[in-house]
Amino acid sequence: MSNVTSIVLADDHSLVRDGIRALLEEEEDLKVIGEVSNGKEAIAMVLDKNPDLLIIDIRMPVMNGIDAVNELKARSVATKCIILSMHDSEEYILKSVSAGASGYLLKDTGKTEFLKAIHTVRQGGKYFSGDISNVLVNNLLNANKRQIEVVPEAKNTETPFDLTSKELEILQLVLSGLTNKQISEKLQKSKRTIETHRFNLMRKMEVKNLMDLSKKAQTFGLV
Repeated sequence: MSNVTSIVLADDHSLVRDGIRALLEEEEDLKVIGEVSNGKEAIAMVLDKNPDLLIIDIRMPVMNGIDAVNELKARSVATKCIILSMHDSEEYILKSVSAGASGYLLKDTGKTEFLKAIHTVRQGGKYFSGDISNVLVNNLLNANKRQIEVVPEAKNTETPFDLTSKELEILQLVLSGLTNKQISEKLQKSKRTIETHRFNLMRKMEVKNLMDLSKKAQTFGLV
């Protein structure tokens, strides 16, 4: 194994790539050898340059990060992949793991944890930040529970507007009158993460203010 870890960055925002590259360039054992702005470009560059590590965002044009990681896994590429995302939804996390990602970090992760994740994955391990680990553990426990329970009838688990479990949780807290800051403290998430979830649920429900959100939630039995 080389002493220097070669890295490709994939994110459609150049400012994000600039920030990550600046952080990594401070480390003598890490080297960014390429940058791309979508999943297809990421696959092409990984196949061309064969980096040790691909750090990739989920939501990008042309091809998203999860599909790109899955494609690399299908091709048996040796490059390890870390998903770096704003989203901590259970669906994204589990899909990323299933696709073959060796790590999943939120974009508000601190420098120390970010570097720890890179070195852990480079050495053949897996790294998921605390909140992400909780999602994986809970999913595993629930899967085991479902295997031993006798379920009399399959139930439709789809939610109106395709809301994630985290968005539903935040919907309840928003409608209870809590501010984004109060919700972030209650759930121990960053305020920016809460704002992102709130924006996504209002977009999915096609509302622009709290009053319309409350009315639609009541109409569809979400509260």
